[in-house]
Amino acid sequence: MKIFNTYSNQPETFIPKVPNQVSIYVCGPTVYNYIHIGNARPIVFFDTVRRYFEAKGYAVKFASNFTDVDDKIIQKAKETNLPEEEISSFYIDAFMKDVERLGSKTDYIKPKVTDSMAKIIEYIEEIVKKGYAYVINGDVYFRVSKIKEYGKLSNQKLDDLINGVRVEPNPDKENPLDFTLWKKTDSGLNWASPFSQGRPGWHTECVAMIDDIFGGEIDIHGGGSDLIFPHHENEIAQAEACHNHHIAHYWMHNGRLNLEGEKMSKSVGNVVLVKDLSDRIMAFRMLLLSTHYRSPLNYSDENLSMYQSEWAKLDNSIRTLTRKIDLSPKESIETIAYPEISAYVNEFDEAMEQDFNTPNAITALQGLLKTANVELRKKHNLGLLKQILTALEYMLDILGLKLKILHLSEADKHLIHEWETLRKNKEFDKADHIRQELQKRNLL
Repeated sequence: MKIFNTYSNQPETFIPKVPNQVSIYVCGPTVYNYIHIGNARPIVFFDTVRRYFEAKGYAVKFASNFTDVDDKIIQKAKETNLPEEEISSFYIDAFMKDVERLGSKTDYIKPKVTDSMAKIIEYIEEIVKKGYAYVINGDVYFRVSKIKEYGKLSNQKLDDLINGVRVEPNPDKENPLDFTLWKKTDSGLNWASPFSQGRPGWHTECVAMIDDIFGGEIDIHGGGSDLIFPHHENEIAQAEACHNHHIAHYWMHNGRLNLEGEKMSKSVGNVVLVKDLSDRIMAFRMLLLSTHYRSPLNYSDENLSMYQSEWAKLDNSIRTLTRKIDLSPKESIETIAYPEISAYVNEFDEAMEQDFNTPNAITALQGLLKTANVELRKKHNLGLLKQILTALEYMLDILGLKLKILHLSEADKHLIHEWETLRKNKEFDKADHIRQELQKRNLL
C-alpha cells in the first residue's frame, strides 16, 4: 500500500508500527454550530480509510476529538444566554447524527477537551520544563525557534514564515511565531493551572489527547489541508519538544470543498449544512469519493444532481439483482468461481492500495455494475449473479455507500410468482391488482 505522506511530500509504502494494527487520529469539530458539507469531507474520507483497513483484517484504533472550549462557543453562549456546556452538548449530538447520516461509523474514540484538561496541563508543564516554552504574566508560549525543522510539514522555511507572518503585535512574545499553549483568562470556561487560571491553546489540545489515548507516536494523523499550517505544524513542534517524535508516521490531508467555486464560511453564511441534504446524502458521499481526496472539489447543485442520478441507477440495479437471486431456488446457484468478477475486485483493491484512489475504485464498482446489468438481460447464470452481488456489497461497504437492500420474504416471493403467472396467462386485470400491491410494498 502507498500513502502520500504530507510530511515527506511524497508517496510512501505503508508499514504499520504494530503488524496488523493501525492507529488513526483525525482532528474533529469545534462544537458551536452544525457542520457544513466542507466539514464532511474528512469525515467521509477517513471513515473510508478505516473501512478499507478493517476489510483487510487490520485492527483499527480510530479517534477524533471534540473541541468544546473555544471563543466561538463563548460567543454562542452569550448570544443564546445558555451555558457553554449546553451549547457544546447540543452540537456534539447534532454532529454525531450527521456522521451517521453520512454513512460513516460512529463507534470510535471521541475525546473532549473538557475531559482532557489534566493531561493537557501536564503536557504543557513538560514542555515548559524542557525549555521549549516560557511563561509570561500567566500566558504560556512555545519557542518555535528551538525546533530545527519547523515548517517541514507545510514546506515552509522558518525565516520565510517570520518575514511573512501576520500576527497582532505582542511584546510578551520572544518571536512573533511563538504560539499560545495556555491563555490566562477568566472569560468562559477556565481551569486552575500552575501558570494561571485560564484555558489551553487550540494547538495543544490534540497533541495532548493523542498522547493520552495512544501513548506515543501513531500511524496516521489526518485532517483537512487547511490544518497543515499552523495547527498540525504546531502539533508536531510540541511532540518533538516533549517526546522527540513527529506524532505520526504518516500525515494525510484532504483537499478543500468549495461551494460554487467559493470557500465556504459559517461566518459569511455561504454554506450548505449536512443535515439539510436529506435524501441526497448518499449521492453526496458518492460525489465526495468520486474525486481523489487530495484534490480540491467544487460542490454545486448540478454536480449533486448528476450523482443523484448515478445513485438511483445503482440502487435500481442492486434491487433487481437481489430480487432475481431471492426468487431463484438455492439449489440452482452454482459455486464455481468467476475470474471476471475477481478481476473487478482486484481492480478495486489496487485503486485503494494506491493512496486510497476512490475515483478509480468507483470505476471498478461501475464496471462490475455494468456486467451485472448485462447478465440480468441474459438467461440467468445465478452463480455468477450471486458472486457479482457479493463483490458489489464488499465494495459498497468499504466506500460506506449504504443501500437499503431488502431481501424478499416468503410471502413476497409468493406474490411475485402469482403476478408473473397471471401475466403469463394474460389475466391482466388480476395481475394489475397484484402489481399495485407489489408497488405499495416497494417490490417493483
